[in-house]
Amino acid sequence: MLLTLHHVQLAMPEGKEDDAIAFYHGILGLPVVEKPDALRHRGGVWFERAGLRVHLGVEKPFSPARKAHPAFQVASLTTMIAALEAASWPWREDIDLPGLRRLYVDDPFSKRIELLELSRSG
Repeated sequence: MLLTLHHVQLAMPEGKEDDAIAFYHGILGLPVVEKPDALRHRGGVWFERAGLRVHLGVEKPFSPARKAHPAFQVASLTTMIAALEAASWPWREDIDLPGLRRLYVDDPFSKRIELLELSRSG
């Protein structure tokens, strides 16, 4: 039986760890954690905070997923938009769903990321 989602693994191109850190840590605010010694030689970077684990692994050749995507709940979509705009990072609105306000942003590797906030009205 499934219990919970331990982590999500996303693909990234080889040698682009600094770009991943600039986006996932610098803009989205996820702390970088050290990968286990046995996996460091593979490249990539891990981000984790309080049960939220996002692992980026090198894929060769790299091809970004355009439809499949993670959806991260944020405390305040307004605050997240301000962080994206402060970094001059493009984002796009999407149709809100019952109980959800949401937007999309592409990471540095052209993968779609959904950011959502639970709506008080829904």
